[in-house]
Amino acid sequence: MRSVKIILPIAGLLLTFTSTAQERDTLRLTVIAEERSDTLSVPDCGMQSPDTLVPLLQAELPRDSLITLLFTGDIMGHDGQIASAYDDSTGTWSYESVFSFIAPLISDADIAIGNLEVTLGGPPYKGYPQFSSPDALAVACRNAGFDILVTANNHAADRGPKGIFRTLRVLDSLGLKHTGTWNSSEERDTLAPLMITRDSITLALLSYTYGTNGIVVPPPATVAYIDTVRAATDIAGAALKGADATLIFVHWGIEYDTLPSPLQKQTADAFLGSGADIVIGSHPHVVQPMIADTASCRLRNPVVWSMGNFVSNQRARRRDGGAMIRIEMALQGDSAVITDAGYVLTWVYTPTEEGKRKYYILPCAEFESQPEFFQSSSDYDAMMLFVRDARRLLDNENVGFGEMTFDGRWEKVKRDDDTPPETENG
Repeated sequence: MRSVKIILPIAGLLLTFTSTAQERDTLRLTVIAEERSDTLSVPDCGMQSPDTLVPLLQAELPRDSLITLLFTGDIMGHDGQIASAYDDSTGTWSYESVFSFIAPLISDADIAIGNLEVTLGGPPYKGYPQFSSPDALAVACRNAGFDILVTANNHAADRGPKGIFRTLRVLDSLGLKHTGTWNSSEERDTLAPLMITRDSITLALLSYTYGTNGIVVPPPATVAYIDTVRAATDIAGAALKGADATLIFVHWGIEYDTLPSPLQKQTADAFLGSGADIVIGSHPHVVQPMIADTASCRLRNPVVWSMGNFVSNQRARRRDGGAMIRIEMALQGDSAVITDAGYVLTWVYTPTEEGKRKYYILPCAEFESQPEFFQSSSDYDAMMLFVRDARRLLDNENVGFGEMTFDGRWEKVKRDDDTPPETENG
């Protein structure tokens, strides 16, 4: 993975608004009324589509002015996963094999960001409803190529303040950056937003959650709940700290719904209206659509409503997989522009090996032409059912995001209803 420098802000901001909403029905949804002005003057492209403009932008820019971002959905730790990772002979846990097929895609990104939807609260290790996974899960995430794990989600407080504190200590010890929970409100004021710098591009990352399953988090432990008034201040602060673009990773929505709720749409409008540039969502445990404004012949204001599950023990239809999001950004003058956006469908394969259930995250486009890889035809059929469901939804609802695959380089997936997927250079 390319060298990445993370810059922590040197001072907190004096906040005008400090109220925090802990549950969905009390979210602050004040939308900043001012229109966002374009940050880049783009000539009239006539009938040219955004897809044909992207290669032109990339060709004009030196490679070191580009940054690739990869986002993944929920990294969970159900009881079955904990049991699978345990080695009876050594009394230790290992999750390395979980990421073995997907790690090349993660490590190819300049910045890879995932949603850690468990605590690292120490033993006893437990899955639903109050998660605490072995530290080895975070070790495997780091080794697979993740740079940042967001911790603002509805399971952040499953082990109380001590679980929050310990999770942060473990991530710090592994060199994994994080945002969304903190040891204190003073730490939040100092460390949020998380500033990311690669070469000449500086990004700000903010993370929020709709709630913590009704668990009240006593101070000093701090969780970033969705409050769009506070978010507007955070976004303004990111600009003051030199961010070329601000990314929001938000835990929201209604579980198992494949379309965004009205509240998700209101919240996204508020974030974008306050100056956010990219909004990435998680929580529903199923894939929801991805949209971007393509009217100006380039991609603007992308919103991913939900990436689904990255890894979990949920095996019901549509819950057994997810989508990784890849976004490429570049500096054009003093402005950050999005030059490409796409997704990779992933599925959790759970064969039985040596009497134990295993978990592997598979990139679907790579394995859908390999039915012989799977332990049984029912496994392959289950993955293909997920793929068909996801493609039917995303082909109909997506704007600006196409399916991608990776084989040493990224390519756009091209297909029609009658023939197997094939690829074209992206």
